[in-house]
Amino acid sequence: MNTPLHYDLLLVGGGTANLVLAHHLLDLAKNSGVPISIAIAEKAPQFGGHIVSGAVTKPHVLAKLFPELDVHSGEEFPIEAVVTQSHLSVLGASGKWDIPDYFVPQGFKKQGSIIVTLSHVVRWLAEKLEAKAREIPNVTLDLFPGFAVHEILYEGDRVIGCRLSNTGVLIEDAIFADYTCFGDKGFISKDLIAKFNLRDTPQLWSVGVKEVWQIAADCAGQVWHTIGYPVLDGTFSGGFIYGLKDNRLAVGLILGLDSRNPNLNPQQRLQEYKAHPWVQSLLEGGTLLKYGAAVIPEGGYYSLPKRFNVNGALLLGDALGVVDVSSLSGVDKAMETGYIAAELLHTAFATKDFTVMDQYQERVMQSSVGSALYASRYLREAFLENSRLLEEYLPTVCSYVDKGHPWFGSLRLGLENPIQRSHEVFRAYSLVTGKTNETKPVSYSECHAVIQADFRPKHSQPIPRPEVAPTFYSRPDAVFYANPRYAEQPQHIVEFNAETCTACIQRYEQLGRTTPCIADCTAEVHHWHLKDGMKLHSMALENCIQCRTCEIVCPEVNLRVNPSYEGSGPDFYGL
Repeated sequence: MNTPLHYDLLLVGGGTANLVLAHHLLDLAKNSGVPISIAIAEKAPQFGGHIVSGAVTKPHVLAKLFPELDVHSGEEFPIEAVVTQSHLSVLGASGKWDIPDYFVPQGFKKQGSIIVTLSHVVRWLAEKLEAKAREIPNVTLDLFPGFAVHEILYEGDRVIGCRLSNTGVLIEDAIFADYTCFGDKGFISKDLIAKFNLRDTPQLWSVGVKEVWQIAADCAGQVWHTIGYPVLDGTFSGGFIYGLKDNRLAVGLILGLDSRNPNLNPQQRLQEYKAHPWVQSLLEGGTLLKYGAAVIPEGGYYSLPKRFNVNGALLLGDALGVVDVSSLSGVDKAMETGYIAAELLHTAFATKDFTVMDQYQERVMQSSVGSALYASRYLREAFLENSRLLEEYLPTVCSYVDKGHPWFGSLRLGLENPIQRSHEVFRAYSLVTGKTNETKPVSYSECHAVIQADFRPKHSQPIPRPEVAPTFYSRPDAVFYANPRYAEQPQHIVEFNAETCTACIQRYEQLGRTTPCIADCTAEVHHWHLKDGMKLHSMALENCIQCRTCEIVCPEVNLRVNPSYEGSGPDFYGL
């Protein structure tokens, strides 16, 4: 592609939000006869290739798109299992306590939901979309896998398309469009947000690290969400284990990047999670199949942009930030934003009047997406407001889980300073569940601004490490299971100032710590090398798995992760 192309609609990112948008728009165009041309640019070489997700989800949007499809049967739709057992568990260093169902928050009760491998779903949606487009004569659909968007094009304050490349060089590879939708995880949508100053409160990001294992047992349909071990330093975090079909198991850990701890070491924390005796019992004799990582927008209601659309473009899915942490659900909400956007876009193309897109924000907020985000608007604030919840209360309960008396640990907390503790617990409960009449806005800090270079946790627990641990993998070894492939000398991570990195390394070294970019890298990209007695920052970009963690936690805001090019990067298909 050497000359600029023009389409009615350009979709940036081949995720669920944009694919649902395209599906619904095609259905509407088929019924109306409105001619529409659509391009979808996806940085992975194949749709689904860069997708990492749990995922346990509700299929209500898919049911609207494919009313004749029984997603639960698994005959056509790529489902892993229907959830038959769902647990919320507290982990000590050795023990496990399944919280009684009566006390489990409603959002964590997953029975009846479906477990999917999202990369499979994305590939399926893309293939169905191509087949659907061939049957609609008034629709033109072009998919561009392996073409990453690198720059947004403007005419004044109107978005007119994007420049993209499959060569790593910004030549005249451009797609112009009457309208552009951004559904990426911030690679390029952050530029739109910055240009128009769309977000007053920063997005809160977490990073999820995940492995898929082949195991001996059949755990299909079983779901565990866990809190506690191995992260007891006050970091907002949790683990998940999902039973997949064909004797496979998804094991993952999510850590909030708005942590004071500069050395989260997500990939190694996942190995510690697997060291728990209960997790070890599930993995015993198993084989690692895939590894990967991705960031998750967790700020919720108060991190939403002031405006969801600008002249010529809108945000949806992860670019908008519609993950509901209270129910660990983002896939269905991303799909819903695409479904809503499609209906308004169809009207806009039919009438040639794009002012109708100004209704998008109201429509989203009046939908189940907006109501869920509003109900959980203070969830993160509950833990930011009272650090004792994660720094003191949770470790205490975990210690009693190991002793076999979780209820006694909870009771003891209540008996120590009962007036203060009861007030704090009631306050946290009302904020987490949304059962509050408060309307005060929340103002988060950028994740990197929260990091404390000299941080030391108040509580720590021993990490059980079996003498022989074939289930443990070092970070360099884990990269092999993410299978990154790049052309020679990739340049997708920009270091703005080398001296800034050198000074940062020295500052952290004086405190006996590692810089966040090195410690928190989910692959084996960032490191230092010695030159003339000075430690300098280096990057092995061929190991990068495109998670953006380093950019988010860089204390000096000195890194930018750009999309990969030439279809390069990790291979997450099947993760």
